[in-house]
Amino acid sequence: MFLDENFLLTNEWAQKLFHSYANSEPIIDYHCHLEPNVIFENKQYDNLTKIWLNDNGLGDHYKWRLMRANGVEEALITGDGDDYQKFIAFVKTLEKAPGNPIYEWSHLEMRRYFGIDLIINQENAANIWALANQKLQTNAYRPKELLEMMQVKVVCTTDDPADTLEYHEALAKENNSFKVLPTFRPDNAWMIEMPDYADYIERLGKSAGIEVNTFTDLLRVLSARVAYFHEKGARLADQGLNSYRYQAATPAALDLLFARALAGETDFSEGELAQFSTAVQLHLMKTYQAHGWTMQMHLNALRNGSSKLKREVGINVGGDSMGVQTNLASHVVQLFSEAEERDVLPKVIVYSLNPTDWLPLATAMQSFQGGIVQKLQLGCAWWFNDTYDGMKEQLKIMASQSLLANFTGMLTDSRSFLSYPRHEYFRRILCQLFGEWVEEGRLPEDEAYLGQIIKSICYGNASSYFGFFD
Repeated sequence: MFLDENFLLTNEWAQKLFHSYANSEPIIDYHCHLEPNVIFENKQYDNLTKIWLNDNGLGDHYKWRLMRANGVEEALITGDGDDYQKFIAFVKTLEKAPGNPIYEWSHLEMRRYFGIDLIINQENAANIWALANQKLQTNAYRPKELLEMMQVKVVCTTDDPADTLEYHEALAKENNSFKVLPTFRPDNAWMIEMPDYADYIERLGKSAGIEVNTFTDLLRVLSARVAYFHEKGARLADQGLNSYRYQAATPAALDLLFARALAGETDFSEGELAQFSTAVQLHLMKTYQAHGWTMQMHLNALRNGSSKLKREVGINVGGDSMGVQTNLASHVVQLFSEAEERDVLPKVIVYSLNPTDWLPLATAMQSFQGGIVQKLQLGCAWWFNDTYDGMKEQLKIMASQSLLANFTGMLTDSRSFLSYPRHEYFRRILCQLFGEWVEEGRLPEDEAYLGQIIKSICYGNASSYFGFFD
């Protein structure tokens, strides 16, 4: 039956592991794009569209991509169209989406948050709109209460090194049942090809009270900001590299590149960009290791493929796709090897948006293990891969090449407060896979042993690995 208590769970062991061990575990969302100020302000949403689809440019671009594919005009996606008409446009779109995880996620969101078990279609749309909006008018449906409803214990936001973190500081003073912690996202520091790079560096320097004129100054200010983030509870960095190429450079060459960037140049060769990025990566890895942090590397994404969409609507609106960089693993291996030689290799989680990278990366990481439980691991099925097939394949590769029982599990990577049923989706797939392995004779029929692994992947591993509660 559609989304019944055992959906995705097709055997007795899968059902037992999910209902007895996975389902009740709290959530650690160690990578997302929720806004800390929105959590702090804890505002009440006007209607279902505002919280589910788009609130002044903040929303779920997974859904936006489908709506564009269904021919919906942009005014009813990210524009100033009527909220109810936006909702109806999404309902019509969802009717066309069997097999897409958003079809299942959307129904889970209505059921788990609002208790609405109606099929999302045009016939039921008005009723769903009324029932959801009625609940949204109560205090139980503000951001903080929604996080508590889903048993979220940690939210890690995504924050630029120049950010003040004032809202994180304010939230830390409150008596919430969850933590909202910053994550260090330093992408702008090595993007010397940006037209406004010099302005950014000036802002970064001011954030730490350091005048930045040389490459050495840049490294110094980045170290200072890592220390500041650490004081505010950060335990993770998130490198949005999109593509990555390893290339070493001399200090003199790096100084020259930095000086050119500060002078407003943007025309750098691929090799020069690789040199600058590599030098910054190695410095940050040393800094992260010193603070006991975990570095996340998000790789092989092709950003803003539609220049028209970027120009007219903006970035982070659903205009991205999988990258196709070849020999990615070989460049990552060179980075890890150099970091290991310098004794600065921190804990690392590597994600690739292109699943053809998963097996090469998973095997490469095994060459650098040691000293720490699962020092390196293959990141969860991220972004376009957080589908039934993608999640299952990532789990199988992690299991076949390393130690799945050490895996830190799922994250949302979302801008929506209604996205947490995605953890349930992942947990059902995890338990289904274990159930299949039991039925195939690949795992023992040992409930205590298997149940503990399931609980650890769902919550315990992330809790201990990242040190959020130390």
